[in-house]
Amino acid sequence: MNFLKAEWRKLAIINYEIDPEILIKYLPEGTELDFYKGKCYISLVGFMFLNTRLLGLRIPFHRNFEEVNLRFYVKKRENNAWKRGVVFIKEIVPKPALSFIANAIYNENYKTLPMKNAIAKKEHEMLVTYSWKDKTWHSMEITADLQALPMESDSEFEFITEHYYGFTKNDNKTSEYEVCHPQWKYYLVKDHQLKIDFERIYGKDFKFLNIQDPLSVMLAEGSEIKVKIKEYIV
Repeated sequence: MNFLKAEWRKLAIINYEIDPEILIKYLPEGTELDFYKGKCYISLVGFMFLNTRLLGLRIPFHRNFEEVNLRFYVKKRENNAWKRGVVFIKEIVPKPALSFIANAIYNENYKTLPMKNAIAKKEHEMLVTYSWKDKTWHSMEITADLQALPMESDSEFEFITEHYYGFTKNDNKTSEYEVCHPQWKYYLVKDHQLKIDFERIYGKDFKFLNIQDPLSVMLAEGSEIKVKIKEYIV
């Protein structure tokens, strides 16, 4: 059953390498870390939630909004195949009702903060900015080409975007939910700017990101998505 239908658009993705040991305490039971070419990734992701419906219903004033999250990548062995998914450290949204629903139903770590976005297209490039405020404003900004390109097989972009499950740790229980969407196209990134205090927003474990250069910066077009009702697996 679909819990949520929406569009995820203009996903700004900033990827870092992280020591796997830092993530062990955040790892849901029954999952293990997923690596790309021997590296453990953590990503800051900002995007637009558009045309949102919960259980088929449009919620007034909650259809279009920004989200910014910090996530890492895991996999779970089931029926001789791998389920590849993500675990969220924290997800930031601009409306309290969104945090309440997500925390209550999915046990995710949602936080409500003032947010804004700016998506502007010029003759030869596009500028995408997501900002959120915790006493001071934090932001991520990407400048990219206008033409969206098809995903390349076995690429870093495929690894980052082709994780179709969300796994949640709740004490000794693990829940999972599936996110359904087609493969995404991407834009060639020309430049990026990041103004964020990772320690302030995400805690001491992620303070090192304040001084670490990203492995890569991506901009995905996104698509319509469906999120299915969660299931407890452990």
